[in-house]
Amino acid sequence: MTAEDNRLSTDSTAWKSWGPYLAERAWGTVREDYSPDGAAWESFPHDHARSRAYRWNEDGLLGISDDQQRLCFALSLWNGRDSILKERLFGLSGPEGNHGEDVKEYYYYLDSTPTHSWMRALYKYPSVAFPYADLVAENRQRGKGEPEYELINTDAFTEDRYCDVTVTYAKSSPNDILVEIQTVNRGPDPAELHLLPTLWFRNTWSWGHDHDGQDVRPTLRAHDEATVLAEHPTLGHYVLHCDADPQPSLLFTENESNNERLWGVPNQTPYVKDSFHRYLVGGEAGAVNSAQTGTKAGAWYRRTLAPGETWVVRLRLRAGEAMPAPFTDFDAVLAARQAEADAFYAMLQPTALSDDERLIQRQAFAGMLWSKQFYYYDVDEWLRGDPAQSAPPSERRNGRNREWLHLNSADILSMPDTWEYPWFAAWDLAFHCLPLALLDAAFAKEQLVLLGREWFLHPNGQVPAYEWAFGDVNPPVLAWAAWRVYKIDQKQQNGVGDLPFLERVFHKLLLNFTWWVNRKDTEGNNVFQGGFLGLDNIGVFDRSQPLPTGGHLEQADGTAWMGMFCLNMLTISIELACHNQVYEGIATKFFEHFLYIAGALNNLGGDGVALWDNEDQFFYDVLHMPDGRNAPLKIRSMVGLIPLFAVTTIEPALLAQLPEFRARLEWFLEHRPELATLVSRWQDPGMSERRLLALCRGSRMKRVLRRMLDEAEFLSDHGIRALSRHHLAHPYQLHISGDTWEVRYLPGESDSGLFGGNSNWRGPIWFPVNYLLVEALQQFHHYYGDDFLIEHPTGSGQQRTLSQIADDLSQRLIGIFRRGADDGRPVYGDDVRFQYDPHWRDYLLFYEYFHGDTGRGVGASHQTGWTGLVAKLIQQQGERQARESGSTKEQP
Repeated sequence: MTAEDNRLSTDSTAWKSWGPYLAERAWGTVREDYSPDGAAWESFPHDHARSRAYRWNEDGLLGISDDQQRLCFALSLWNGRDSILKERLFGLSGPEGNHGEDVKEYYYYLDSTPTHSWMRALYKYPSVAFPYADLVAENRQRGKGEPEYELINTDAFTEDRYCDVTVTYAKSSPNDILVEIQTVNRGPDPAELHLLPTLWFRNTWSWGHDHDGQDVRPTLRAHDEATVLAEHPTLGHYVLHCDADPQPSLLFTENESNNERLWGVPNQTPYVKDSFHRYLVGGEAGAVNSAQTGTKAGAWYRRTLAPGETWVVRLRLRAGEAMPAPFTDFDAVLAARQAEADAFYAMLQPTALSDDERLIQRQAFAGMLWSKQFYYYDVDEWLRGDPAQSAPPSERRNGRNREWLHLNSADILSMPDTWEYPWFAAWDLAFHCLPLALLDAAFAKEQLVLLGREWFLHPNGQVPAYEWAFGDVNPPVLAWAAWRVYKIDQKQQNGVGDLPFLERVFHKLLLNFTWWVNRKDTEGNNVFQGGFLGLDNIGVFDRSQPLPTGGHLEQADGTAWMGMFCLNMLTISIELACHNQVYEGIATKFFEHFLYIAGALNNLGGDGVALWDNEDQFFYDVLHMPDGRNAPLKIRSMVGLIPLFAVTTIEPALLAQLPEFRARLEWFLEHRPELATLVSRWQDPGMSERRLLALCRGSRMKRVLRRMLDEAEFLSDHGIRALSRHHLAHPYQLHISGDTWEVRYLPGESDSGLFGGNSNWRGPIWFPVNYLLVEALQQFHHYYGDDFLIEHPTGSGQQRTLSQIADDLSQRLIGIFRRGADDGRPVYGDDVRFQYDPHWRDYLLFYEYFHGDTGRGVGASHQTGWTGLVAKLIQQQGERQARESGSTKEQP
């Protein structure tokens, strides 16, 4: 057991009390939006962020906080030329970007342990004036069909005129954090740099609430020329020691809004949130508090770096009183924590992996761990407003999230991202939990339990989708995630599964399943609608809105997701039934419901129109018109592949262990043979006597795979496209009442503003659904074995097993990040600097999705979240290679 494993098993809560829980962006979020029209981006723009105290959370540059975000620490920088102090990352809001909101900075999460005993991140700071206005103006005038104008396209990095700023955090103990800030001038000329590590309290005292002493104003004050003392009513006493070589200047102000700048209203204090900006950039000597006290403090260092020069500044933030010699053991602690992090990953990563694969996996893990965020949001309080503030506009009571008054979070959550999506999304989180379980199964289990708690799960059983609209509907993948995390944890614990966790999650998932059945099956025929189901613009209509034609959609993906949900619940209930016979009846219920869904998917309630199209050999959504007519929407998309996800195998030993369950199944199959024939070969044992349940029988599954594995349709060098390339030359068009709707293959950025414009499901490669396809192929192989062969790629004449196809798909996905024959990574396209510059080439970005033809990263550049599944794929690949080579090293 490594030192990090020991921390996880013996004192995890204490060691996680501090972490990267500070967002990179809090402006422009729903929580901070108090406008009448719900225009979050315009309500709190980036220009307000330096001057306006946040209500619900804080942001900072590569920062940390305690797990209730009472005390925060982050970097602040100034190059002597910028128009504002660099305290947070800059980016475009949704209306400003030609493809939606987009961060316009370069920063990389390089490393972290699960307890955050060791963390490292890099920010690339231009030495020239940051081109804020240029980025806004150029992107605003570009159309949807043009590429985004990125920071790298400006002159910000010309001739390498920038500094690499690397921050490393290492804990000597749970509440004793060493901070090393290393800056390197990469440019050919001397570079001026002002470094201002900043410590501040989240403003909890200005809103008029007494929440466990939060209305009491905490204090920061100077102890000596290089030491800041912090006192908080619930957090206690902390001290920040600042490196005295060179001697910093300690600056103090208050974390209070600059009312005068923002709204033309007099300030209650001359010392406000943007005082450091005014002092450094504006030269206002009186902007900071000469009494050296406040709720925001900074240690101001300044230096001119020669070309290639490295500058290191050290700090130490710890609970308790000031230390007489805080930096004596500094280097030794840093070295020890780095060695422990290396040892932790050396034990985790399979020996068969290449150095490049290890780098990819470790940075993917780092991004996921850095994306753990403090998520504070009391919807009822947000809607009502605060006693000490002006009442919110009355329109808010009928606006966003008004039906989610129970939602009240002050928890650490795994976020999709810390800038584009610094708030949770439920189906994203489900996918995060798999790679997170490899690192810290306890945290992954806590996340899944949390979404079922009474302050998240709606009383009607609905899981909140995401902050922008809790009432939207995401695919029901939490049961799948719970089962996968359970199995990962079981393997780590030498075969002992956490049954209390599984049972606890299962009970809440029962409520959610009932909500789906009662709310999303409009006509009671086991065909589900669900809305956009997280696939944004994949359909011909906006599936989250009422259809312009009237009526509703009978969704192949909604129905298939529910089939998958049934099988996941069946699998969990069988596991629980092995320990408690009560669950045998519940398992039978899910088996029965699965059969009804299988019948509906093929027959649509017996009205003669099926979601399966015999002519095209593919699944389609069906448009159900107000006059009763049904029309299949013949778009070859991921919608038609999702039925493959609904597959599971049952081991013969389980059937033998559950005789009551088996007897009920056999009775049902005997008395409802018309449904039994729809389910793949239940009564015929496959490889190792396994039984198979699937929405697609062998022949139908082959027909779907024939399209999926066709390089002229879905199969790309980099994974499975979300839309068939067939629609490039043959766009799908729907003509109704003189109007025309069209869907065409679009491999990269979206050409519409739907869902903010930075998301596109009309051709690119998305990791979550690709990962589920890999698992589905593996499940089918468990039943059919090596004798069941599929042509792969279609038309190649090469026959492969389903397991080999799954492995090939995994390799294509991993290959997006892996160095190729030309030494480049597909994720970075044709950008020479990212591909080959030694100071850029090994820093990875885990994009939201990927170009359907080239593998280039698209969408949210730092959405590590579900793209972090690449870490799990690499793990599986390494384990397989280890087995094939006869290695005895076991990995979870």
